[in-house]
Amino acid sequence: MPVARRTDAVLLLVALVWGSSYLAAKTATVVLPVLVVLFARYAISALACGALVAARRRTRPWTRAEIRIGSLLGVTQAAVLVLETYGVAHTSAANAGLIISLTIVLTPLMDRTGGRPGMPVTFFLAAGLCVLAVGLLISGTGLHAPRLGDGLMLAAAVVRAGHVALVGRLTAGRAVDPLHLTTVQTVVGSVLFLPPAIAHLPDLVQSGAATWTQLIYLALFCSVFAFLAQTWAVQRTSASRASLLLGTEPIWAVAVGITLGGERLTAWAFLGAILMITGTYWGQSVERAHRTAWQTKKDDRAGRPMTPAGA
Repeated sequence: MPVARRTDAVLLLVALVWGSSYLAAKTATVVLPVLVVLFARYAISALACGALVAARRRTRPWTRAEIRIGSLLGVTQAAVLVLETYGVAHTSAANAGLIISLTIVLTPLMDRTGGRPGMPVTFFLAAGLCVLAVGLLISGTGLHAPRLGDGLMLAAAVVRAGHVALVGRLTAGRAVDPLHLTTVQTVVGSVLFLPPAIAHLPDLVQSGAATWTQLIYLALFCSVFAFLAQTWAVQRTSASRASLLLGTEPIWAVAVGITLGGERLTAWAFLGAILMITGTYWGQSVERAHRTAWQTKKDDRAGRPMTPAGA
């Protein structure tokens, strides 16, 4: 399989996993406070990453860049999860899904990796189609007047776009290990969420098997796998393209809700799914053509012989 298709497939799998995380997180937060769930998710992830590092046959030394970059990304990723979780708790699913989808539009505005110029207008038309698709996917509950949760979700969209752009910008041209970066991120998240979770640790320990299953799934699949895969994939594509592929997350959330949560797919949601797929692939083709043309132009300039002075 070509590298580009393999990278796209990995990003789509990440979107699927994240889409399925809503049901697990929603159920877990009914039993435990939000910050306790986040601490458990990060702590289990950190242990799993540590085990993966220790199990490597060929140990690679850690670099200061990996620790520095991983620490920064750990803070931004933790901020995204906090804002998203509390945002959903204080607004409707319709408003939350529509606002967080603005990440698709915001990421290209922040993505200037390697000095690449801004995206063409057609890219934003494709991104706008994705935003409309998300609105249709979650329109069943209806929109209402803005409130605190809407502001939190807007902040989450900004931070999430910044996080994706930072992954591409900070790892571009660097020999960084995705596992090392993910390990640092999970350790940073564990440290950040430990203080507010300490008082509720007895409740965490006494949680039932169902809750622990949800926490382990959130940690191993939605955190360890997703963080590793996202970092690996963004290093092989652009943050803008990654954002579009990860923007299919609402489709997978609807699919999981139908198959496991017993939800119904309305005509509007079906239309939204079609528009999301169309917008995603349209945006991919625009971004790929834009990136290829820019790289070709850059290579031509680099390989062009210098004109002698006075010529």
